[in-house]
Amino acid sequence: MAVIPVDVAGAPYEVRIGTGLLVNLAGECGARLRKRRVPVVTDANVHKAWGETIEGALRQGGHEAAWLILPPGEASKSWDQLAATTDWLLAEEVERGDHVLALGGGVIGDLTGFAAAILKRGCHFIQLPTTLLAQVDSSVGGKTAINTPAGKNLVGAFHQPALVLADLATLDTLPQRELKAGYAEVVKYGLLGDAGFFEWCKANGAAMLAGDAALREYAVAHSVAAKARIVAADERETLGLRALLNLGHTFGHALEAQTGFSDRLLHGEGVALGMVLAARFSAARGLLAVQAAESIAGHFAAIGMASEIASLGLNCDGPALVAHMLHDKKMDAGVLPFVLMKGIGEAFLAKDVALDEVAAFLDGELAR
Repeated sequence: MAVIPVDVAGAPYEVRIGTGLLVNLAGECGARLRKRRVPVVTDANVHKAWGETIEGALRQGGHEAAWLILPPGEASKSWDQLAATTDWLLAEEVERGDHVLALGGGVIGDLTGFAAAILKRGCHFIQLPTTLLAQVDSSVGGKTAINTPAGKNLVGAFHQPALVLADLATLDTLPQRELKAGYAEVVKYGLLGDAGFFEWCKANGAAMLAGDAALREYAVAHSVAAKARIVAADERETLGLRALLNLGHTFGHALEAQTGFSDRLLHGEGVALGMVLAARFSAARGLLAVQAAESIAGHFAAIGMASEIASLGLNCDGPALVAHMLHDKKMDAGVLPFVLMKGIGEAFLAKDVALDEVAAFLDGELAR
């Protein structure tokens, strides 16, 4: 088992990565589970795959699971489901010292974490990420949020988990599409600050996705360690360092909004396309070699992911996509910073990007 510390001021915690962690859930959580009934928030798909395992693991520790089972999908990151979740936690008489378990992917982790952040002005929660995307990214760092009609993740809070248990066995139950979507966030850590890791991804990504256990543990542990260093240095994204983790996200969120935050485009798929766009836009500005930008697109294409936004069949133009960006939570004094690239592994925050320039660039990409 790999153990990665996340040393945020005042609330340090561990990310434990290995196989079989959920089977020993009560032992891993230890004294954090104070009561017999343990609240577990999940979705219907995850409950079907892992519900019995969780119930058995909690019984072994003298506990029983109290389940809130939500509909799967991005639509559950909503005001309605946030209200339903907080009302349920209150009905379960959750106290500030209790720990709520978030069993699922990024949607469940974000929603449960936000509910925990606001319940009685803050209670504890434990992340049990069951997707590759959640294990390498969304379960670590304490960003919690819901979506609104105006855009993605616009209402939320910084609220760190007390513990993250990334059981690699859960990846065996994921569809290939979900695995590949999560893999985009793995590649991101190479592109933003570690050219050697991007080369590792090109050499090993396909085998990792195919099921190689050692490669999966390395990919998750390396990604989490990279994120942990950034989060510890800039927890609330005030120094500009943590903003680099948004590589591909400004473009990607616009694509997600245009497709209605639906299964038509998974979050990780949007991030992959967003990173291709960020690289090509950087190349168009003369910051990044065209060959480097196309190597990113080529890698995603090689593992069977979309690398061209034209393939989405969007009924819109560049200005329409840019209109979604106007609601981006990173907007500052009317300026939207973009994470661009000077090279593979050399991301930086650009604050001199005109949105009409972005719109024109996106028109060209839509026509490719």
